[in-house]
Amino acid sequence: MQLGVVTPVLTRTPKGHAAWEADAGIEEVARIAAAADALGYHHVTCSEHVGIPVPVAAVRGSTYWDPLSVFGFLAARTERIRFATYVLVLGYHHPLELVKRYGTLDRVSGGRLILGVGVGSLEEEFDLIGAPFADRGARGDDTVRALAASFGVPEPEYHGTHYDYSGFIIDPVSVQRPVPIWIGGRTPRSLRRAVELAAGWSPFGLTLPEMAEMLDRARDTEAWAARTTPLEVALQPGGFDPLADPGRTRDRLAELAAMGATMVETRVRSDSVEHCIDQLAALVEYRAALD
Repeated sequence: MQLGVVTPVLTRTPKGHAAWEADAGIEEVARIAAAADALGYHHVTCSEHVGIPVPVAAVRGSTYWDPLSVFGFLAARTERIRFATYVLVLGYHHPLELVKRYGTLDRVSGGRLILGVGVGSLEEEFDLIGAPFADRGARGDDTVRALAASFGVPEPEYHGTHYDYSGFIIDPVSVQRPVPIWIGGRTPRSLRRAVELAAGWSPFGLTLPEMAEMLDRARDTEAWAARTTPLEVALQPGGFDPLADPGRTRDRLAELAAMGATMVETRVRSDSVEHCIDQLAALVEYRAALD
């Protein structure tokens, strides 16, 4: 079971971020990413929203840094850690747009991209950019299939239900072929989509019992049995406070391992950049004790 970082500063939701993050910027993010890299963390994350309606911001927050810009910067400041979009909204993009932009990022970073994607739920944002909302599930499935067929291919060809293309050159292409795709979301359909089409499942907004129940049901399906590679299960259990509460930290890590998590999406409570890094270091020690 490996650890990822739900990166501070980049997304600020009400009651979901520390006070110091309000005045922090890319240099603070880079310090945390470099420290996580040195500590052996698997990945850092960055989410995507184009614009948040004013009434919705009170619930979802209004600060969402763009992952392509952020990860391009962090690629130059780190060596091994991977970059997970958490998540891109599939309906906002043509598949080849993602193949070109994020394939370039994969090449710039030396093959360190994880493409976390979801179908989206904020209808006002779909309307803002003129994207269709009603068929976003089926369209998202077709996009995932198109991405799997197109990353790393100089002349991609795909003929699906919503997208149909050939005869175009995409250059540069991703280092990885395929680029790992993780499905985000909070519904059983998101897990089915991950089992059937993707390399991993990275849910959010669910309790540990809810995630455990969904995984137990999924393991009994034919689609799970038919997989040729294990599904990455990247679970987000809420905030850790390893320095102040080591006992609870150990117990939660053990619970996640027992649930079958292969990744833990880590948030740590902190009152400064330095404290955040110290918390990340302590969490690595507690995870190592499970081995």
